[in-house]
Amino acid sequence: MDIKVTTLAGKDAGKLKVSDEIFGLDPREDILHRVVRWQLAKKQQGTHKTKGRSEIARTGAKMYRQKGTGRARHSSARVPQFRGGGRAHGPVVRDHSHDLPKKVRALGLKHALSAKAKDSSLIIIDDLALADGKTKSLVESFAKLGLSNALLIGGAEVDAGFKRAAQNIANIDVLPVQGINVYDILRRGTLVLSKAAVEALEERFK
Repeated sequence: MDIKVTTLAGKDAGKLKVSDEIFGLDPREDILHRVVRWQLAKKQQGTHKTKGRSEIARTGAKMYRQKGTGRARHSSARVPQFRGGGRAHGPVVRDHSHDLPKKVRALGLKHALSAKAKDSSLIIIDDLALADGKTKSLVESFAKLGLSNALLIGGAEVDAGFKRAAQNIANIDVLPVQGINVYDILRRGTLVLSKAAVEALEERFK
């Protein structure tokens, strides 16, 4: 399939033939859901923690004698039903990540790219480079392209001036092609790829 290529100034720069196996698939929500869930689970810290009854610093002596008080039988003051006691079945430090086959991860990325292409939310720019490195000029370029919520993927090295200028713009993310991922693609409205990024992706999935 052919996709129109534009410049950062919004001018026509010809067309680029891209692989149907990467950009022309019929997107499957189940695969995208699995990959996003895998990504978010891997990002989760898992440092939430409450103290159990064995970790509470409190006397271990029996609260009062077993019989003759007319009250319920209690032993430790560290049990959950008392104020200051341990939490029953509380969260513990753990790893939330789970395995996902490499083939499913690769397929998820292809389906995410195809979803953007199918929704006409994919823009290919000949080169993501900015000579002056000024945010103001980049905002003007984005206005011409109609970008307000976008993920921009450069080549192996992102132009330093472009990256610096884009850091100050809300709802705009810039990544090198090595950092492309399903979650970031789907969380932004438009996906912008440089020609170098498209070539790197096709080489990656060859």
